[in-house]
Amino acid sequence: MVNAQRTFSHLPAQVLEMAHLFDDAGQEIALVGGPVRDAFLGVTPHDFDFATSARPDETEELLSKWADAVWDIGKKFGTIGARKDHIVVEITTYRCDEYDIGSRKPDVTFGDTLEGDLTRRDFTVNAMAMRLPTMALVDPHHGLDDLADGRLRTPVTAQQSFDDDPLRIMRAARFAAQLGIDVDMDVMDAMESMASRLSIVSNERIRAEFERLMVSPYPRRGIEVMVHTGVAAVVIPELDALVDTRDEHRRHKDVYEHTLTVLDQAMDLETGLDGPVPAPDLILRLAAIMHDVGKPATRRFEKDGTVSFHHHEIVGAKLTRKRLKALTFDRHTVDAVTHLVALHLRFHGYGEQAWTDSAVRRYVADAGDQLERLHRLTRADCTTRNRRKAMHLSAAYDDLEARIAQLREQEELDAIRPDLDGSQIMEILNIPPGRDVGRARQHLLDLRMENGPMGQDAAREELLRWWTRQGARD
Repeated sequence: MVNAQRTFSHLPAQVLEMAHLFDDAGQEIALVGGPVRDAFLGVTPHDFDFATSARPDETEELLSKWADAVWDIGKKFGTIGARKDHIVVEITTYRCDEYDIGSRKPDVTFGDTLEGDLTRRDFTVNAMAMRLPTMALVDPHHGLDDLADGRLRTPVTAQQSFDDDPLRIMRAARFAAQLGIDVDMDVMDAMESMASRLSIVSNERIRAEFERLMVSPYPRRGIEVMVHTGVAAVVIPELDALVDTRDEHRRHKDVYEHTLTVLDQAMDLETGLDGPVPAPDLILRLAAIMHDVGKPATRRFEKDGTVSFHHHEIVGAKLTRKRLKALTFDRHTVDAVTHLVALHLRFHGYGEQAWTDSAVRRYVADAGDQLERLHRLTRADCTTRNRRKAMHLSAAYDDLEARIAQLREQEELDAIRPDLDGSQIMEILNIPPGRDVGRARQHLLDLRMENGPMGQDAAREELLRWWTRQGARD
């Protein structure tokens, strides 16, 4: 309550001016949902969502007297948007919608009371409102008590709530991750029995909730809720398949628990805003939960009683690309996460057999712009309880990073390229653009990787020798 009083006492003057405008017109207006919840948590609201007794036309008319700009893109659902100075608001007429069982599109019905509007909302912690300008809390479903108790409930039965809007199934997992609260058993049961209803929700909306879950403070909690209720089997089945992926005698670590630990450890390695991987980093976190998804398909029980997962990084990269594309992640995210999954085992063996400078250069070149994330994913992937082994792996990676830094001082590792570009190759060899230019460039790049910078004179001599050999071979 102290948090809320402090937060609401600093509401922008423009918001209070707008509230008085509605009040003077005889209309109710209240700040609702997330901004109210966040205020009690001490978080200053940046989104201003309001509910009002005014019908859309009346709302639009009142806002035109206050705002610099008004838009009615959501008018058929009762929502009018407006901006004054830097403050953007959305105001929705009280609603008491009804949904068809097989659809997420409601029959929009306007209501007459704030309490009725709050009853149709997803969870009790989001079903609170602050009447303006009087600053009176309206909390008919005891959302404030649930927030204090760390409990996620629905205003009506969870079954009815999820029938109204199946996306709320994903939102339950997301709020567990975002707020760090426990999902009520009634909600968990409904998630489990109704997970298949997510099939009528667009992949874009599911992805948006999953993305918000992953960048929340406690993504592990959200993932555990998804897996426990069977929601993961619908949304991201490759992750669900990791549960109990180990050998029949349970001598190999549980890949699912290992994955969650890698996620926790990767998050610990995220940096501040000025660092190379600022938290929360979606790409690193997705790579952490997907890095071993190839293991179920590659698990083999060997004759000596051990279990193996040969080439699981290759299989995992293919599965990762397919799943992230299905979830409509953008191309950059898909490519980056897939690349990290494919490379996450490259470091292993460094401690047993020293790498040449050429191998280090290739490691850096192959990682490309994902090198800093690869550093963190590789370190996070060490979850052994054997302290000696963990220290050995950590020291080996320290050594690799030191060698990368040393080579970076000597060479331009971040932009490894041949000593001669395509134009120079064509001029020296007197050839037009084509396949031979690419072959020549690759030869010089291989030499650059193997030996470091050669200088243009030495590169020219080597190029001519190589070209002479090619002519003799032809």
